[in-house]
Amino acid sequence: MADATTALNGGVLQRRQVVTALPGPRSEALQVGRDRALPRGLGKVLPIFVERAGGGIIVDVDGNHLIDFASGIAVTSVGASAPAVVDAVSEQVARFTHTCFLVTEYESYVEVAQRLNELTPGDHAKTTALFSTGSEAIENAVKIARVATGRSGVITFDDAFHGRGLFTLAMTAKEVPYKRGFGPFSDQVHRAPFPNPLRWPAGAEKAAEEALAALRSLLAEVGPDTIAAIVVEPIQGEGGFVVPAPGFLPGLVEIAAEHGIVLIADEIQAGIARTGQWFACDHEGVVPDLIVTAKALAGGLPLAAVTGRAEIMDAADPGALGGTYAGNPLACAAALATLRTIEEADLIAAARRIEEVVRDELQPLVGEGGPVVDLRGRGAMMAVELVRPGTTEPDPGAAATVAKRCHEQGVVVLVSGTQGNVLRLLPPLVIGEDLLREGLRVIVDAIEDI
Repeated sequence: MADATTALNGGVLQRRQVVTALPGPRSEALQVGRDRALPRGLGKVLPIFVERAGGGIIVDVDGNHLIDFASGIAVTSVGASAPAVVDAVSEQVARFTHTCFLVTEYESYVEVAQRLNELTPGDHAKTTALFSTGSEAIENAVKIARVATGRSGVITFDDAFHGRGLFTLAMTAKEVPYKRGFGPFSDQVHRAPFPNPLRWPAGAEKAAEEALAALRSLLAEVGPDTIAAIVVEPIQGEGGFVVPAPGFLPGLVEIAAEHGIVLIADEIQAGIARTGQWFACDHEGVVPDLIVTAKALAGGLPLAAVTGRAEIMDAADPGALGGTYAGNPLACAAALATLRTIEEADLIAAARRIEEVVRDELQPLVGEGGPVVDLRGRGAMMAVELVRPGTTEPDPGAAATVAKRCHEQGVVVLVSGTQGNVLRLLPPLVIGEDLLREGLRVIVDAIEDI
């Protein structure tokens, strides 16, 4: 794991330092203007305004240094001001900012596609199309699956999150705040059980087998010849960082192949080294037909991709894929620098070490009768599930209280889970171990306080 002297911190002092109440006076003043100018539908986790960030630290306009356990929701894995990314973008912006790849082309788009074709699971022939956001990429993956199969139906899973676009909202399981009032949604989306080992009624050992059986029953009900794609998060994100029971993902591969269905892996949050492998699918040797990436792909710039079997990707007619900003040259330059940084700094190993440290600090909290029922995840994608003591009943109030106390102490954490009772930890892969442990101990203290 990188230490506090790493060159990847963008020159930001790697130390927690709370000098005002949070939010501080300058952030509060800016918040007044924010609330006047922006609609209330734009949420906020911690109402501070950022001056700079790098490594594992966010510095706000009041001079507070906060430990970053969010990474912009799994985006700034190489740090928020990684020198290689800054240099690549600076060099590119001086040459040209945009041409639209569909009008006049540039090498970096092709180079990003080539790298993803190499890195994603499987040794079959692949091609890649670039987009701007994860939701956009998911919808394009579904479009590709539909034209390749001549079918329209899509299967997703309980507690899934796939985006905020109108079709991806239909795929998203959580009603509030994402879906309420935005319907009606497509009736071509079907939902199957997801094998959450903690909460499967018959126990974790039966979860994969019974979830696959339920999927087969659903296919029999709707007709497998109506289903274009099965879309799955190899580790659920907004659903609470749920790692499916072992054997479930390989079972999906078999079922999809049996019925000629395109298996789409949503690696938007889990991919690009976050889980201690390049992709979460790699942990079980799963090779999806299409794989969707975004978030950490370009080190903070908006870039997403659909990578997959060439014969499936080529089903769309020329001109059917793309977008004005899709594969923007600044984002492509950032992506190449990000992928290079992950390799040169061995950040895959750093993600594994982060998991070791998180388990070392937080595992003692897990036990019968306490508020922590589960510590789970892989690599630098870890979660703490909070319940009412002595039960398995979700306790969103406890999660909100813990998050608030962490924020007050200068540690940025996020809440997730369909019931809002899960703390999710997404530190940058370049965070120093001392800083990581300091932030985790703040979490421990906050949990023990409740």
